[in-house]
Amino acid sequence: MTTAMHPPSAGSLVISGLTKTYQHDGRTVTALADIELSIRKGQFLSIVGTSGCGKSTLLRIVAGLETSYQGSVTLSATPITKPGLDRGMVFQEHRLLPWLTVEENIAFGLNGLSPDEVRRRISEHLALVGLTSFAKTYPSQLSGGMSQRVAIARALANQPEVLLLDEPFGALDAMTKIQMQQEVLRIWQAERTTMILVTHDIDEAIYLGDEVIVMSSRPGTIRRRLPVDLPRPRDRNSAPFVSLRKEIFKEFFAEADAPESYAI
Repeated sequence: MTTAMHPPSAGSLVISGLTKTYQHDGRTVTALADIELSIRKGQFLSIVGTSGCGKSTLLRIVAGLETSYQGSVTLSATPITKPGLDRGMVFQEHRLLPWLTVEENIAFGLNGLSPDEVRRRISEHLALVGLTSFAKTYPSQLSGGMSQRVAIARALANQPEVLLLDEPFGALDAMTKIQMQQEVLRIWQAERTTMILVTHDIDEAIYLGDEVIVMSSRPGTIRRRLPVDLPRPRDRNSAPFVSLRKEIFKEFFAEADAPESYAI
């Protein structure tokens, strides 16, 4: 399906003609095919798709963790060829270092800064995620939701232009997940960092995103882009929210009825 791109601007992330293949059992497998995508500065973009559609691979390419592909990926018109401080990433597992305290985990990677600047950023980001009183605490003493908040603070401490969220709430219980969604939304509204969320949760995608990208099954392509023109905070039970949820589900079911596709 052909999708229109936003015109590129300062701070925008532009993906053009992106195709990713790899070798498996002696054959070439296409994970992503001809992705065209422009994400404006400060946008919150949600990406949904079935398992194996390449959405996490797409995030890894933007993060600079995957460098073997065809096409181009640029941030502020600069090609992305490796990991950089202008992009932060939060994974499904918090990946905190267990031998470091909360403040030490946030400080990890803050290289080349003065001690005063490191302390300032730690203090600022502890306050941002509501964990100032847990600065000296170790990860083993935190709940799952608190650990993810530390991971988000660590990713934001380097002041990235883009924050990549790879199913960050997938391992949390239902109530904690909702709380964390509200927390991330609050942080985004405060910081206006460009955020790209990959998720299986359609409600989560609608609740958080300015726009929802629906990806096809392998090879991953952009099947549809849907703007989320709903006021915040969003009511998950409102008629417009439910209508958009149904629209996204329709995309999955339409693909499931197509030959050689994967059901959701």
